[in-house]
Amino acid sequence: MEKTALVLGATGGIGGEVARGLLSRDWQVRALHRQADQMQGRDGLDWHRGDAMNAGDVARAARGVALIVHAVNPPGYKNWAGTVLPMLDNTMAAARENGAQILLPGTVYNYAPQAGLVTETTPQRPISRKGAIRVSLEQRLKDSGLPVLVVRAGDYFGPKAGNTWFAQGLIKPGAPLKSVTRLAAKGVGHQWAYLPDVAETMIRLVEMGPKAGFHSYHMEGHWDADGMQMIGSIRRAMGHPLPMKAFPWWAIRLGQPFVGMFRELAEMRYLWQGALRMDNAKLRGALGEEPHTPLDQAIFTTLKSLGCLGQTDLTA
Repeated sequence: MEKTALVLGATGGIGGEVARGLLSRDWQVRALHRQADQMQGRDGLDWHRGDAMNAGDVARAARGVALIVHAVNPPGYKNWAGTVLPMLDNTMAAARENGAQILLPGTVYNYAPQAGLVTETTPQRPISRKGAIRVSLEQRLKDSGLPVLVVRAGDYFGPKAGNTWFAQGLIKPGAPLKSVTRLAAKGVGHQWAYLPDVAETMIRLVEMGPKAGFHSYHMEGHWDADGMQMIGSIRRAMGHPLPMKAFPWWAIRLGQPFVGMFRELAEMRYLWQGALRMDNAKLRGALGEEPHTPLDQAIFTTLKSLGCLGQTDLTA
């Protein structure tokens, strides 16, 4: 079954985008969900009942596949320590049983903010608990001897991207925007990635054919050099100068003792206090170019999908 894939996390942003992209390229795409009977017909995927935490469920859904997309994460940042590595072990066991390649969406958590461009060979020195777990996850994949492809990108935005810093931090979805929020400290750059570009990059690499061993690639995406490029594009999409306000990190800090989500968000604040920029030279060497939607086009499409443009949503 040369072009059959199993996507774990198909209801999430990147998992769903990759699943739909594979389907459009004539792959047979299976997806795992605890309530698969309620998902039948969604996105044209072949839904299988099961849980990524259950090795037997993953093994059954993966029977005969050539590719496993491991895009599953604990919801709401919760219980990374107890779920991330066990889910990966189930994926690796299924991949080994079927001789399948693993595709993993990478994160920047593996790195600390630093001067200069981060390449695939830059030492990974995480400064957060989640970062340490992601480093362990990738090391486990390296040690496995399985064919593994990791594509690392910045913070996602785009249609169907799910809960992201863009949709939950920069803007408030569901109504025409009245303001825009600055997440980063003044003058601090940040790397963003348009979800359809990330999925297209992953699929192009997959369709080059699996290579033995572990291979990782970094995407450049959209580099916001001073924290104002994304805000400027949002303002252009709205057609008027939205007022800007600072993200209430003070409230997140005060709420940490009482709200678990606040503790998780506060742990990742370092990514908004210091710049971390990845180099995509290796990726360009493999593909010739990085799939790249112009920023204003990507922002307009994203805001439209989130219901933020008012009458423009109906006419554009």
